[in-house]
Order: sequence, then C-alpha cells, then structure tokens
Amino acid sequence: MTSYILIGVGVVVVVVLVVGGYLWQSNKTYPPVDDKVLAENAAFIVGERTAPETIDVFEDFHCPHCKEFEESSGAAIQAKVTEGTVRVRYHMLNFLDGESDSGDFSSRGAAAILCVARNDDRDAFWKLHSALFANAGGDPSNAEIAKLAADAGAGPAAQKCIADGELVDEARSMADESSTQLANSNDGNVATPSVLSAGTQVDGILDGPAWLDELIANPPKS
Repeated sequence: MTSYILIGVGVVVVVVLVVGGYLWQSNKTYPPVDDKVLAENAAFIVGERTAPETIDVFEDFHCPHCKEFEESSGAAIQAKVTEGTVRVRYHMLNFLDGESDSGDFSSRGAAAILCVARNDDRDAFWKLHSALFANAGGDPSNAEIAKLAADAGAGPAAQKCIADGELVDEARSMADESSTQLANSNDGNVATPSVLSAGTQVDGILDGPAWLDELIANPPKS
C-alpha cells in the first residue's frame, strides 16, 4: 500500500510542476522588439535607408518552408528593393543546426552570408541566398558553399572567409540576438520563415507574394 501512496504522491508532484510551468509560461511577458538590436544583428541589409517600409526577414538555411518562401516571395522582395519601396534586414537563424548531418549547416550558411555582406554587393548576396535555399535539406561543406559563393559573384576575400569558417561564431551570436527579438514579437515563439514590420508579425507570407503589396499599402503603426 505504501508504494502506491508514494507513486500517487509522485504523480501529484509531476502534475503540479507541469501546471505550474504552464501558468508561468502563459503569464510571462516579453519586452517590445528592439529595433536597434535588429539593425545591429541583421546578417545582410538591402534597400535604401529612405525606403518607406523596412521589414525584418528571419530564415534558417535548413528550413524547407524558408525554401518555399524564397521561391514564392524572393523575386517580389528583390523587385520592391530595386524600386526603392522596401528595405530588408535579413536575419539568418540557426536553431535547425542539429537537423543537418554536420550539426552546424545553418550556422555555416549564416556565416557565409555574413562573409558576403562584409566583402561583396547585394547581387552576390541574393544569388548565394537563393543557391543555399536550393540546397535546403542538404549539408554542403564550407568548400562547397565557397564554390556556390564564387558562382554567385562573390570575390576571393568572401570565398576564403567562407572556406575557413571565419565568421561562424559571430553568425551564431547574431542569430541568438535576432532569435530573442523574434521571440519578443511572438510571445516567445521562434519560427522560420517570419517577417516583422515595425516589430509586428506579418501574416500570410507563405501564401504567395500578395502580403508584400498589402504591407506596403497598409503598413502597421509603430
């Protein structure tokens, strides 16, 4: 009988802990999104500072839905940047590192983008960005990513930076900061792809590029 009582008490303790954890999580509050932190931790920024709309795009190179987002909205985003109506801050996250065979493809891809940001122009970025998403679900080596960068028009400095993994640690740190801001925008949830405008989640981004025209026509209030 005693053993049954002890088991019963153990179950009660577990239930209390689970309920307590749920209540704590549901009552937890998150600070407002910090635009300065977002600006400082974007892996690549494209578009004029004077553009009427600035968006933050959060992606992970091992994320299949991010590949869908790139295929459905990538060209539309580039067009809006080129015409001067949108400025985009790209945040390359790495919470899917463990899903790749190497255990760090998301971080290495983010570092590659950072290498291009430090050494090359937006055309090289866009081409490498698309090429890495074309490999989503794969696990290219640093040397293979450097070759993709070369094919995208990145110069020798960026290629060496990528091949040597020079900025992986920095990319991880930036991903952490960006993830925190994304969590603050969405009650602690971090998911990719996500788009923020004025710190607010943009809906319908996987339903085709119509979200972008709607956002430009009706931007959220800061």
